[in-house]
Amino acid sequence: MSVFALPTWRAQLTSIRASAQVFEDPGSAALLERVKMVGPTDANVLVIGETGTGKELIARHIHALSGRRDAPFMAVNCGAFSESLIESELFGHEKGAFTGAFTAKAGWFEAADGGTLFLDEIGDLPLNLQVKLLRVLQEREVVRLGARKPVPIDVRIVAATNVGLEAAVSAGRFREDLFYRLRVVHLTIPPLRDRPGDIIPLARYFIEEYRHRMGFEATELHEGAAQRLLAHRWPGNIRELENSIHHALIISRGHVIRAEDLQLSSLPQPEPSGPAWSATAADGAAEAALERALVGLFEQDGGRVYERVEEALLRAAYRHCHRNQVQTAHLLGLSRNIVRARLAKIGLLPGGRRGGGHAAGTEPARAVQT
Repeated sequence: MSVFALPTWRAQLTSIRASAQVFEDPGSAALLERVKMVGPTDANVLVIGETGTGKELIARHIHALSGRRDAPFMAVNCGAFSESLIESELFGHEKGAFTGAFTAKAGWFEAADGGTLFLDEIGDLPLNLQVKLLRVLQEREVVRLGARKPVPIDVRIVAATNVGLEAAVSAGRFREDLFYRLRVVHLTIPPLRDRPGDIIPLARYFIEEYRHRMGFEATELHEGAAQRLLAHRWPGNIRELENSIHHALIISRGHVIRAEDLQLSSLPQPEPSGPAWSATAADGAAEAALERALVGLFEQDGGRVYERVEEALLRAAYRHCHRNQVQTAHLLGLSRNIVRARLAKIGLLPGGRRGGGHAAGTEPARAVQT
């Protein structure tokens, strides 16, 4: 059994993302073979998969298989910074470049020089920074904020997204030229529900890891518990499985995890992202009705039409999803960070205000050097 794990995960009190990946299911084994082909090359890679499927683990294995394995691997979450900070974080700044810049600072690209830079949630990158990222990839150099002299870099990019970037390109939210520059190779990680052969091996792996960390004796997985794990749809993927096993170990008795020890999510299965309209007659009628409504708005007001339509769409989707941000993001084909920021802007989140700035990400960016 092939197993990948985050190198520092035992030091974490709790897991915030998928911390291990196995490849026993036939679909996963095929993915691993593709990774082995891609890793030794220097091509940029786009990794696509739902939240919690282990995209960073794949990126780390690509780095480990490459000629850059002894150089830094740096990971940054593009959705964890405000728009005003992300440029400085990625590309660095000089002393005095902006208020509070008391010293010069290298960005993530310079820190990853010679190695691999993992850009998670690349779909959250603002359009103006997409232009600068494209130039960096083309010219292989960065210009810090407040500087004029470029700094040469040698960095391989592995980017990841949990939303369909093709749809974002079509909607004008992501640059087509950058999309193709990042997608020299693309890898799609199936959700856990589509790789049942990995569920029990992963569960047993987490049992061993967590029981060692907590000082427990050897613990078995009861057949009833295994069947319940296989029947679950895993909307939270590997991250949800890991947390479920951790909880079950804490409350289990007699060194056996039984079905009743498992605390499983009741969230619905994520909707696949993709085009908003299908080719069915019903959808065609709905599209025609929407077009008529838009024409009516154009005739009434030549001004804030886009802003009004976007706000109405967000409000309707948020209500439809019972005020669940994650499900709203899946429904609209957007990342959760973009949805959160826009909901805050129109005043639908606590602490948000109409016309306000960007909402902060819920997950801090992490940089790990191996």
